[in-house]
Amino acid sequence: MPSMVVIPTNGHVRRRVLVDRVHSIVSNRVQNGDEQYLVRWSTDSPTNTPPLSWHSITELLRCLEHVQDYLDGREKFMQASSQIRKRKNPDSGLEVERRASPFDRRLQTGSRTPSASRSSSVSSAAPSTSSPIDIYNGVLDADEHHAIFCRNSTGADIARLDIRTVPTPDMSRTAHRASVDKALTYIRNEYVRKLARVPGKEGKALYLINSVDSSTPSLRFRYISEYVLDEKNGVYRASSETQQGCTKCSPHMGRNIGCEYTKKCDCLEYAAVDESRLDAAEKAKYDEARATGASTMGFSKKFPYFASSNKRGKTRCLVPFYLNSRRPIYECNDKCDCGPYCRNKNVQFGRQVEVEIFRTSGGRGWGLRCKEDLCQGQFIDTYRGEVITDAEATRREHASSKAKASYLYSLDKFAVSESIADEDIYVVDGEFMGGPSKFINHSCEPNCRQYTVSYNKHDLRVYDIAFFACRPIPKGEELTFDYLDKDEGTSMDEPGEGAIPCLCGAAKCRKWLWT
Repeated sequence: MPSMVVIPTNGHVRRRVLVDRVHSIVSNRVQNGDEQYLVRWSTDSPTNTPPLSWHSITELLRCLEHVQDYLDGREKFMQASSQIRKRKNPDSGLEVERRASPFDRRLQTGSRTPSASRSSSVSSAAPSTSSPIDIYNGVLDADEHHAIFCRNSTGADIARLDIRTVPTPDMSRTAHRASVDKALTYIRNEYVRKLARVPGKEGKALYLINSVDSSTPSLRFRYISEYVLDEKNGVYRASSETQQGCTKCSPHMGRNIGCEYTKKCDCLEYAAVDESRLDAAEKAKYDEARATGASTMGFSKKFPYFASSNKRGKTRCLVPFYLNSRRPIYECNDKCDCGPYCRNKNVQFGRQVEVEIFRTSGGRGWGLRCKEDLCQGQFIDTYRGEVITDAEATRREHASSKAKASYLYSLDKFAVSESIADEDIYVVDGEFMGGPSKFINHSCEPNCRQYTVSYNKHDLRVYDIAFFACRPIPKGEELTFDYLDKDEGTSMDEPGEGAIPCLCGAAKCRKWLWT
């Protein structure tokens, strides 16, 4: 008789696996209508015979990331298998070419498929569905919280299986025929729950829609509302002591909109001078200040946002002075005397519009669009991620596949003007953590542009990257920006090294992108 392990259920009808011990999912099947997945369990040391056990999808709801990883690989393999062809002789035309795959491995020469002898079984209030073999290389156990896992065990009654042969040919054939609909539904629902927790202005939700296929964005992606600094590798913001606020402004200036006069607001010290408002004497003083590197405080400038709606723009939309340039935007901060509702505070409050992550057609993956009309100059969202060193960014680039999308964004706005060395520039990596702006696709004729926004005028290495609508955008139109930041119509007919085809579909598409 096989050894028996009694798994207490603590009153719960549904068992759950011990997430921390799960290594990966390696196969799938359907038994008596129940979707099941073969779990490879972690071991303390490398081995070719780790514990393996089949579990219902309902037992894996706390480790759906592993299930999704497996299903993504399964889908890619099945797509590749349907496309691979090779030419035979002229009399026989084309036939499908078989290719080695983790889903269709042959057993090594001399090895045999393990016998179908019953492995150790489980007795509980919710017994597992009967199947030819439920467990390999071990027996089920439970921790003090009644979460189940599989531990190594040997014996005559234990089915053995070398992980190098998994999935076996029989497993692969079964997996390709088996339904995974329940798992896909659970994954989609879990992602929607994640979106419901993403910060945004009250009532401005984040949605997910896919009418193209059954995929869902990675559950491993972590939504964050602020940068995560890689402090262990020396990434830091400038000291809070360097942050200065405006001291000559108040919440009740002029029209009760906080900062009102550009010559008084200290936060605009390094903002661009509005030369159109300078008379001859002021222009001469300004030219002298530029030549000597003196402060430009006291010269006419412009606040970046409209204070109220008018014929030219809406409240808190970018004014043309900034919209049509790449001047850094300096917002007021918590140390200012202008109050919480100052006209010069906008991006720091975060996303204030409803957006929707959706599956695009034409091979461009996921995209982002707004569920409401946007005005020209309206703020959409910031680009979030982990802030890392240039050296770490280079290491990650070299470690990843060339075919893999890059989510690296250099914070190099002040590199030239302030003589910051390339190796000292920080980089934002939005691949594993960030915000919905990660899904904004490229276009050679974009409807959004990215701008530098700073709340500490003395911090030249950490600042926000904010997306604004560069023209009116009707609800439902996909949001795009130019990854290369080139002028529209710039031709790239001859691809250079590292170029990849551009799929934006714009009338003035440049045809190629560089990685």
